Amino acid sequence: MRLDELRQRLRDCGANPAHEALVLRHWLQALPPDSGPRRPAHFLPLALRNALPTLIGDDSPLAQVRSAHPAEDGSVRLLVQLADGQTVESVLLPRGGLCVSTQVGCAVGCVFCMTGRDGLLRQLGGAEIVAQVALARRQRAVKKVVFMGMGEPAHNLDNVMDAIELLGTEGAIAHKNLVFSTVGDARVFERLPQGRVKPALALSLHSTFADRRARLLPRAPRIDPAELVDLGERYARATTYPVQFQWTLLEGVNDGDDEVEGIARLLAGKYAVMNLIPYNTVDGASFTRPSWERAAHMARTLHRRGILTKLRHSAGQDIDGGCGQLRAREVVLHRRPPRADLSASA
Repeated sequence: MRLDELRQRLRDCGANPAHEALVLRHWLQALPPDSGPRRPAHFLPLALRNALPTLIGDDSPLAQVRSAHPAEDGSVRLLVQLADGQTVESVLLPRGGLCVSTQVGCAVGCVFCMTGRDGLLRQLGGAEIVAQVALARRQRAVKKVVFMGMGEPAHNLDNVMDAIELLGTEGAIAHKNLVFSTVGDARVFERLPQGRVKPALALSLHSTFADRRARLLPRAPRIDPAELVDLGERYARATTYPVQFQWTLLEGVNDGDDEVEGIARLLAGKYAVMNLIPYNTVDGASFTRPSWERAAHMARTLHRRGILTKLRHSAGQDIDGGCGQLRAREVVLHRRPPRADLSASA
């Protein structure tokens, strides 16, 4: 469901602009219905109050948590079921973060990611994107939302921009704490500066060599890594938020000294942060993550070269929680034929 469709349904139930804003604010911030000077339980028209449980409340088919998978690091991976039965993943991260999905599947086909194995199945509407935030906030506080789950946000730009605007206004999330992650679609650099809410930007780099990056991201736009860094730099300077570069560390692929030199060269003097993320094992993929010692050596070397670098722990490694894996296991489970009943006598 798109956000304009949700707003129209609220209006069909008698909502005026003030009612609409109140409903969306309470929903996205997980506020109790009796909070604030205009309490929904008294301020809203009766028809609207009666419709809310099935529109955005506990009985809504818009988005429901099908299963939750806590990890030792404090993260919780959520398998979220949508109204049509499709599922996506969102992840409650330590220290108040949340990673949300923007598509069912993905068309980019990164070779180290489970999400793109079946290609793109469908887009998520803006209401389905922000519903993941509403669901997460029922469980614990969320202060930061990163659009790094299933899907490529640039391929669903209208719905993602609508979601960002709502989260940065009625959702009360600081604009710098809304992080738009992309492989580098040119439309991003045109549209993001025009938005009422301008999110921080994260760019999936993964290699400083164009041919190697093309092999890792086979259906990403063919943009030279140096050009991608320059585009990110312009946006970072315009918004005053440093651009984040995402780098999934793959042993023997992009963890060599050649890449360290490339990063140091491309990011020298840039308003940027390099996030090194050791690979999270994906079933059926031949990649492995480098040793922690190797990853730490890369981070230290880049620091010495003047590049602000963070060595990240990929959330949920102890539950094989790489993006798309929960959904993939669920799909396989539901495709299996039912077991024969062996308890009956022959």
